[in-house]
Amino acid sequence: MPKAQAVGSLPGPPPRPVPGATSDRVPAPSAGQVVGEPLADEVFDRIARLVHRQLGVPAAAVVMLTDDGDVKTLPGAVGFPEGAQRSRRIELPRPLTALVARTRTPLVVGDADDDPRVEGRHTIGTLELAAYAGYPIEDARGHVVGALWAVSSEPRTWTETDLATLADLSAAASGELRLRAERERARLAEQVAFRAHRRSRFLLGLSERFARVTTLDEVEDAIAHVIGTGTGARWVSLALVDADRRHLSFFTVGHHHPGEPALRSTRLDAPRPDTHVVRSRAALRFRDHAEMVASYPEMRPVGSVSEGARSFLPVMSNGMVVGVIACVWDQAREHDADTAALESTISRYVALALERVALLEARRRVATTLQESMLTAPPAVAHLDIATTYAPAARTDQVGGDWYDAVVRDDGTAIVMIGDVAGHDVHAAAQMGQLRSMLRALAWSHDESPAGLLTRLDKANARLGPRAMATAVVARLDRDPAPCPEDAVAGTEPPERAYTLTWSVAGHPPPMVLRRDGRVERLDATPDLLLGVVPSTARADRTARLLPGDTLVLYTDGLVERRGVPSDQRLADLERVLRSAHGEATSAVPRALVRGLVGDRQRDDVAVLAVRVRVPAPSGPPSSAGPAKAERRVADDDLSDLGPARRWVDDVLESCDVSDELRRTAMLLTSEVLTNALEHGEGPITATVEVDGRRLRVGVRDGSTAEPELQSPQPQDLSGRGVLFLDRLASRWGVELHDGSDAVGRHSGVVEGKTVWFEIDREARPLTGTVSRVRLPTPASGTVPLVERVLRDDRR
Repeated sequence: MPKAQAVGSLPGPPPRPVPGATSDRVPAPSAGQVVGEPLADEVFDRIARLVHRQLGVPAAAVVMLTDDGDVKTLPGAVGFPEGAQRSRRIELPRPLTALVARTRTPLVVGDADDDPRVEGRHTIGTLELAAYAGYPIEDARGHVVGALWAVSSEPRTWTETDLATLADLSAAASGELRLRAERERARLAEQVAFRAHRRSRFLLGLSERFARVTTLDEVEDAIAHVIGTGTGARWVSLALVDADRRHLSFFTVGHHHPGEPALRSTRLDAPRPDTHVVRSRAALRFRDHAEMVASYPEMRPVGSVSEGARSFLPVMSNGMVVGVIACVWDQAREHDADTAALESTISRYVALALERVALLEARRRVATTLQESMLTAPPAVAHLDIATTYAPAARTDQVGGDWYDAVVRDDGTAIVMIGDVAGHDVHAAAQMGQLRSMLRALAWSHDESPAGLLTRLDKANARLGPRAMATAVVARLDRDPAPCPEDAVAGTEPPERAYTLTWSVAGHPPPMVLRRDGRVERLDATPDLLLGVVPSTARADRTARLLPGDTLVLYTDGLVERRGVPSDQRLADLERVLRSAHGEATSAVPRALVRGLVGDRQRDDVAVLAVRVRVPAPSGPPSSAGPAKAERRVADDDLSDLGPARRWVDDVLESCDVSDELRRTAMLLTSEVLTNALEHGEGPITATVEVDGRRLRVGVRDGSTAEPELQSPQPQDLSGRGVLFLDRLASRWGVELHDGSDAVGRHSGVVEGKTVWFEIDREARPLTGTVSRVRLPTPASGTVPLVERVLRDDRR
């Protein structure tokens, strides 16, 4: 092992030349080396030893020039004094190697005292240079960067063999330098190719990531992921300039700027780096928090989490700054050119993504407005309970070609309809809107059967437009003028006023009826031709009976169609799910069908309309003969009958013309009283309703004598509010105890019990009035106001 390595130099190959260096000189000491002790080189040491052995000289060295030209390094040396051998440096006032480099020719001196080219003998420590021969060493570009020396302490005549040996060995040293340069160039080329490949893959992933975003929240998540992956930033925030260009608002989910609230708004004239970026349209970068505070003292409090580097990047759209991306790192760092270029690329992608989101938001608002205008809330119809739902397949536009509607004529006849235009986009929605409007007008103005209405619609579709192909069902519900004895069940209830259902089908899936006893009946008949094919085709009407408690269900094919599954099987699945919805509130039936049959596998638009015939008071509405009365047994084994019992009370109140507001209050109190009886009382349990012109009364009787207590629950308590509701919302309430003397009818055989009752005056307003439909505002995270304005102005 060379002595230089033993005394502190790093072993192994020499450091590779610095990229861009002007020569292939041996570089400066590495980080693990003692300052002033250049690294010895095994190859050059071997060459020096070969000179020492072959020429029989006391010392030999490979000498490399440094930039100053005075100090020479000895990557290869043998026989030099201990100081030079250890330090691998020599300093001579008249550098002989520099002379070789300047002349590009060998320097051969037999006796330094007699050679005019040199000024006598040189000494290196105890080594006296009386004779020496040096041959140039060239790098890969042909530049002389050093020399191979053979040194003698006595005058010497250098033979041709000696000089030939030196020439060969210096050529070997030059070849080693060239080989190392080629290896270094190959390594650098590999690094460049690797970085280029990695950057290309990153940009491809960046493009794919931003190509999928459709909302502002997704844009921000993509920014956080991309910048975190590409630059190592710990926190990322996106701020958007308001449409009035007065404020900068941060929209942040989980990557907000450390030390500040998750959402905030800043005036654009504030002395801050983010607002400065908006005004100057140029990025700002800071090595650490202190550097940022030096320029913007107002930002001093914003550093409680991290003191690391910051960058603020403008997001440009059509030459205007519409937003700012703020990045924060854990540690201080220098912002190099590669990171800056990457951030600039990300800013451009963000700008494109924001423009796409703005366009989608504008389109979504237009589509939502169209949907709301076409799919209105069902009307309130006496003695009928109507519920609807619509689930579009196109999540971006939220509209499609399916529709439902309900029309109530002046004579009280209800006409319900549902249809499906091919497609689930804005074009299909436009065609759907025209068909729906025409059918709505025809149903209102023409007292015709469903088949006649569909025939008129088909002709109008062909002659007036939109000439769309669609399927539809129109159903008409006519209430019997008086109870029909044929509908009565022998030995049970008296005759009821039912409905005659008349329907016609134009290529649409068959209607379903959920009977009050839980059976499901498919109104399955051969459908007529769909709309838009042959307008003059003959259409037929079918009829059925709907008794109180029966539910008619109309739906579009998106509910029952699934690729690879026979239609009969899907219709059987619909019957099964509809049967399981028996006892549910009417408003819950459409959603239960969509949830049970479609779930997350939706491929087409789905519309569902359910119409339930309400159960009236058996005694009829209040009259001069007396109040309306009704009684119902409630199953006491569990809470499964709670919903149907509430629905029955609501039906009875509706048949007595009780207002919606009073019914909502009565339903709340009925739920509390029924729940208390089911959870804490004993069977049998019976609900009674009594309504006259002044008040309504609801009572729930059970077999327990334990009376409810008025409590004052804490906000965190989950129960104890039922009696409190009675006390606050009812006009009157109370408890009647029974000793068994009045136990007749449903309670025969019951010795004791109680009835918890409440009354509400029909002129009272226990709640705050009629609850109107509230249209939810567009969430802040879903709007890009300035981007929209910039794009709108640019189109002009």
